[in-house]
Amino acid sequence: MTDLLDQDAANMAEHKSVQVELGERSYKIDIGRGLLAGAGQQIAAMLPKARVAIVTDEAVARLHLGALQDSLDAAGVGYTSVAIPSGESSKSYKQFERVCDAILEARLERGDAIIALGGGVVGDLSGFVAASVRRGMTFIQIPTTLLAQVDSSVGGKTAINSRFGKNLIGAFYQPVWVLADTAVLDTLPDRDFRAGYAEVAKYGLLGDEPFFAWLEKNWRAVFAGGPERDEAVARSCQAKADVVAADERESGRRALLNLGHTFGHALEAAVEFETIRLVHGEGVSIGMVLAHEFSNRLGLISDLDVERATHHLREVGLPTRLSDIPGQLPPVDTLMDSIAQDKKVSRGELTFILTRGIGQAFVEKGVDPAEVRAFLDEKLTP
Repeated sequence: MTDLLDQDAANMAEHKSVQVELGERSYKIDIGRGLLAGAGQQIAAMLPKARVAIVTDEAVARLHLGALQDSLDAAGVGYTSVAIPSGESSKSYKQFERVCDAILEARLERGDAIIALGGGVVGDLSGFVAASVRRGMTFIQIPTTLLAQVDSSVGGKTAINSRFGKNLIGAFYQPVWVLADTAVLDTLPDRDFRAGYAEVAKYGLLGDEPFFAWLEKNWRAVFAGGPERDEAVARSCQAKADVVAADERESGRRALLNLGHTFGHALEAAVEFETIRLVHGEGVSIGMVLAHEFSNRLGLISDLDVERATHHLREVGLPTRLSDIPGQLPPVDTLMDSIAQDKKVSRGELTFILTRGIGQAFVEKGVDPAEVRAFLDEKLTP
């Protein structure tokens, strides 16, 4: 046991940290390899005598739940666990009710904590549960996918899906701590890692051209799991933390983080969230290319910048065209209906994240729907 504690201490000493500055609700993101083994010790120190509910999914439970439970046992932290089915379909009223009931049945109190152990689906659902049960319980994120580590676990957006669209029912609710163990990413399927990488590339494309250039040179090492992976996760988290600190509730600047997402979410809805055809990061990848191409159509960005962004995403193995999505896509009217439900729509006017170059994204309100329709109609034409 002493050797294990010594190793935990060494891992914590070598890790990277990012602070999300939100006044009394500020919190830290710890990033590094092997940090999961020390999670219990950190939670016991942070929340003395608290019990926790671990919310995970069935796939993650098989891989990582035991390690977290061992860590909590070693630290004397009591816990209950609930595993939801893997996949986007679990961001539903049904699973929301099931997880809420499990926590209430276990008699957890408001001062106890909910831990999200999993990817974005687990984090989004668990966060909404934490915001709702007993009108707000302590929330901890332990993301196990690259996408969740660099995006959905940071910033306090929680939600479930509706038949009207993705993430339309939820709340802004910040965690008290995020633990990003980059070693758990070694267990990710290649497709899921690539999909998460789309969000990493997004930070360079929206506001940090030097970071994008670094990724162009170092993406293979990021995929391989060396120190470059920790660096990429830390720089992505810092980029998001800076934006969240300036605009927590997405009234302005935070909308930049949705580069590629307006198109991407419409594409996810178009395939009825069938992940065998399209996962979120793949939708974002195609969506970012569409955002650059649409910006080019409006005369805002050069052909060279469009090709540079597209080439990098394609080089890492991400889809970049509508034709890369298996199966037939619905007509343009269906896509436009989804875009009209986008959360950035204000008073019926469309808002898009456009760009003037690599790292030069901006929020454009009042985009002409006819322009968007004509653009998508061209892209849907074989």
